[in-house]
Amino acid sequence: MSNRAQWGTRAGFILAAVGSAIGLGNIWRFPYVAYENGGGAFFLPYLVALFTAGIPILILEFTIGHKYRGSSPLTFARLNKKAEWVGWMQVLISFGIATYYAVIIGWAMSYSIFSFNLKWGDETGGFLMGDYLKVGDVGPAGSFVPGVVIPLIIVWVIVLGILFKGIKKGIEVANKIFIPTLVVLFLIIVIRALTLEGATTGLNAFFKPDWSQLGNASVWTAAYTQIFFSLSICFAIMITYSSYLPRKSDINNNAFITGLSNSGFELLAGIGVFSALGFLAVSTQSEVADVAASGVGLAFAVFPQIINQMPFLNELFGFLFFASLVLAGLSSLVSICETYIAAFQEKFNISRTKAVAIGGGLSALISLIYATEGGVHFLTLVDQYVLVVGVGLAGLFEVIIIAWGLKKVKELQQYNNSLSDIKIGAWWVICLTVITPLLLGYMMVKQLIDDFTAPFIDGYPLSLVIPWGWVPFALTLVGGIVFATLKWKSAEALETNKSEEVSS
Repeated sequence: MSNRAQWGTRAGFILAAVGSAIGLGNIWRFPYVAYENGGGAFFLPYLVALFTAGIPILILEFTIGHKYRGSSPLTFARLNKKAEWVGWMQVLISFGIATYYAVIIGWAMSYSIFSFNLKWGDETGGFLMGDYLKVGDVGPAGSFVPGVVIPLIIVWVIVLGILFKGIKKGIEVANKIFIPTLVVLFLIIVIRALTLEGATTGLNAFFKPDWSQLGNASVWTAAYTQIFFSLSICFAIMITYSSYLPRKSDINNNAFITGLSNSGFELLAGIGVFSALGFLAVSTQSEVADVAASGVGLAFAVFPQIINQMPFLNELFGFLFFASLVLAGLSSLVSICETYIAAFQEKFNISRTKAVAIGGGLSALISLIYATEGGVHFLTLVDQYVLVVGVGLAGLFEVIIIAWGLKKVKELQQYNNSLSDIKIGAWWVICLTVITPLLLGYMMVKQLIDDFTAPFIDGYPLSLVIPWGWVPFALTLVGGIVFATLKWKSAEALETNKSEEVSS
């Protein structure tokens, strides 16, 4: 499409890509995954996964986004019209993720305020589920929870305000503020955590290698799963963001910087989190294994306990921690929303303002369901099936279609090497044509078998798993096929050779 938006600077693009990759999962998922999968020994499969799947797919998505100059659906349609549905599947997955991701950012926003007077009290888990979220029975939505609705509205006002401003004046400017601030805040958190009594106990638990775990297939699966989801690949994000790069851009270098920056932040998060967990273990005369947790429980139940135990400035530490969650979440949510806003704008040939209003407004409206008393239950199921199952399958489809169906890997290799100082060779080709499809295929078969043979996630009945798990996942697949059958409103949208005038 003509007059395509463009990043103002290379640094702006890298900060946006890194901001998308660095999200809530880096802080509350990676440390625990590493800890329970061999500690220091986990870094070997993690690095193997990074260089055989993470960065190769990142290079692939940067390449096709840059070459075909479109959102994920338009990029796949320009690759081959029959592949357009994959792009739409990725976009609809991102749409689903955005609806609940915003709610979690709202929780972090509330907790940053709660930090000033340690409002969560001593029973932090009970406060989270009872006093704050007011979690009801499994099944009904129940009433709206004002303490969740209000910060959720604030989150959407910020995100949609950024998106209305566009690429250069909105997303780029926001990430130039969010990411440096996030890094500074988190460095302060890590330094403070390292000075706490018991920090070395936590770090020993985190880094102590259990080499026997390297023979465990589930450890390797965990490493690839972590890399896959933490880099924001196969969400349609990196394809969309790279489509706004200038024609002369070092694709491979950008991919390595993005991938390594994300991994560096994950390591930093692991050091900070386990230093704090070691302090909690020593303070409560417990073992690190007794206090270690992942996900929502780590952020909103365990960390408030840590903050309570701190000898001084615990209110400030709490604010910095939850503020860092807000910043990490906002930068990722902006990127997630940009995928479907760009797709709607191009498919239906509408203005960006209208695309943000319709796409962003609809996702904001749907997100209110997670701000109810039953919202946590719905969020858990949608996260499992739309994110874990959906993204994995979308990634498998992407790699197989491009590498084996369309046989485009060699052509794309020549394209990105012509633009990049770092040349990629047989390593990249072998990863995309052999290693990544096999590993992704194994991961998804195992995941689907687990889900079908044990359809009661966290005790949820099948009557809830189907409408809030399998149905949303099925809608991303069916919806992708349906959207792909619709005609592009712009006559020249699919013309891949059309020279484009790039504007801001």
